[in-house]
Amino acid sequence: MEKQQILDMVTQYCKERHTSREWKPGDRINYAGRVYDEEELCNLVDASLDFWLTAGKYTEEFESGLGKYLDIPYCSVVNSGSSANLLAIASLTSPLLKEKRILPGDEVITVAAAFPTTVAPIVQCGAVPVFVDIDIPYYNIDISLLEGALSPRTKAVFLAHSLGNVFDLKTVKEFCVQHGLFLVEDNCDALGAEYEVNGVYQKAGTIGDIGTSSFYPAHHMTMGEGGAVYTRNPLLHRIIRSLRDWGRDCVCSGGQDNRCGHRFDGQYGTLPQGYDHKYVYSHLGYNLKATDLQAAIGAAQLKKLPGFVERRRENWCYLREQLRDLEEYFILPEITSHSVPSWFGFMLMVREGTGISRDEIIAYLEKHEIQTRALFAGNIIRHPCFETMEEGKDYRICSSLEKTDKVMNRGFWVGVYPGMTKEMLDEMILRIHESISGSHTSR
Repeated sequence: MEKQQILDMVTQYCKERHTSREWKPGDRINYAGRVYDEEELCNLVDASLDFWLTAGKYTEEFESGLGKYLDIPYCSVVNSGSSANLLAIASLTSPLLKEKRILPGDEVITVAAAFPTTVAPIVQCGAVPVFVDIDIPYYNIDISLLEGALSPRTKAVFLAHSLGNVFDLKTVKEFCVQHGLFLVEDNCDALGAEYEVNGVYQKAGTIGDIGTSSFYPAHHMTMGEGGAVYTRNPLLHRIIRSLRDWGRDCVCSGGQDNRCGHRFDGQYGTLPQGYDHKYVYSHLGYNLKATDLQAAIGAAQLKKLPGFVERRRENWCYLREQLRDLEEYFILPEITSHSVPSWFGFMLMVREGTGISRDEIIAYLEKHEIQTRALFAGNIIRHPCFETMEEGKDYRICSSLEKTDKVMNRGFWVGVYPGMTKEMLDEMILRIHESISGSHTSR
């Protein structure tokens, strides 16, 4: 049987079995979900029939395509967004960076209102996270606190664009340049967002020294599991690739030998002259590569990404307009100046003194099959993973984190993913209004 015959059958199977059924009132409205068609399944089957299970042609296609989309020269696919964050911070510990490298005990400025894998790599690499508060209604770092967080041991700033809303990149970037710090953008919730720099809009994740993405099913596009690390800096790219691929010094891809033409004539460390370069290690690294099966899905998803991003923006704007009449009860989200967000979710903060309970609202929405989410960890230092950590030694707090705690106690968000229809959005809007009015009218 020819491969094309198999792929034609996969196309038919997808249309018959994977076509999303029409949503109807009472069905679950998830905060996120996969949006795909037969192209993803055909790519996946095509890759499996080749049985090239490690990185291959689809990985090269995806890395090249993502780089072009972001307009950035160096892009490395990895097995998850969390691995991408780990690689980003680990790369800054490389001896190749000399005096700029992060050493044990050095500090990295971040926020506690974060997903844990923005914070975890800082600790895992022996550095000290320095927590500052966020700014409501943007849910990103309060930039007025940056100078107060600085110390002689500060080496980097590592921040996420919260729920797709870009943090104040101009101020943060200028702060990092002024003090000789690395800037890492956790772009996992904001792929496709843009920020104006000197009158030109650039993609979020490409303005700092390193950017990261996640392709988990809930995110802007999916590979199932998967992520990426990208940079404009060729040295950082070399370090990232080395750490991703066991720490090796060689740049040959799997199944490729002697690309440089000097596989057996180099001198490395105190190894014998001419030792096989494929087994020379410049770092103590990891194996964080993705498979070609994942990249095959990503290559198809990447074609849809611009439409996904636009749909997220449309859904967010629709919710923002239709919930405007509830500003007496909710603090509605606002867009950072000079930015075009790529929304991951729609944040709602219950105002103080309204007599309205966040928990009761969530319970009502969940009862009516509308999925809600907290702003990730809320305040990461309040979690069990910090119970054995000592403030002032293992981490440092540079502000009261008052707003972080407010979001933890009174905030929640709902989805805007591109699979949502107007009927689904209208159902969410109706139920949110009901949760406030107390009418609780059932259909």
